Order: sequence, then C-alpha cells, then structure tokens
Amino acid sequence: MAVQAVYFSDRDGLDMALKNPETMLFTSKAEADARDKILELAEEIQVYLVGKVEGLGDEMAEKCAMAIAEDKDLFQKALKKPELLNAAQE
Repeated sequence: MAVQAVYFSDRDGLDMALKNPETMLFTSKAEADARDKILELAEEIQVYLVGKVEGLGDEMAEKCAMAIAEDKDLFQKALKKPELLNAAQE
C-alpha cells in the first residue's frame, strides 16, 4: 500500500475538505496555496460587497464573492473588454 500526501486550505478546514475532496483536496502544495488565495480574495470581496450594497445578506455576498474570486482572471480581462463576461457563458 502506498502513502499519498494531500493538501487542503486551512480556510476550508479539514472537515469541509473531506466532505468535498474533488474540489478541496489537492495533490500539491501549490494547488492548495492557489485555493487559499482564492478564498482570501473572496473574503475581502464579501466584506466589500456587504459594505457597498445595501440590503445584501452575508450568504448571497459570500456566493457572489466566490464567483468573482474563482473567475478573477476573466474579470481582469473584462475590465478592458466588458463583453467577455457574458461571452464566456454562451
């Protein structure tokens, strides 16, 4: 039997990572670090959204923030070419 190292982000926590191994457990530290950076960005976006958009609840802000953080490269490109945001969905 072989031993395999797996990595996860502390922000997700071990319990959450074990419940969602296909998206939260990684075979390299670099992948886990990338996930951690997405989660860090999402946390900051969530705080911004809650403060900026009146009436936006924490749960919806969290969902929106994760969507933006996970597609941050698309959003960076869309700053120069806005039509890219919806072109990706077609």
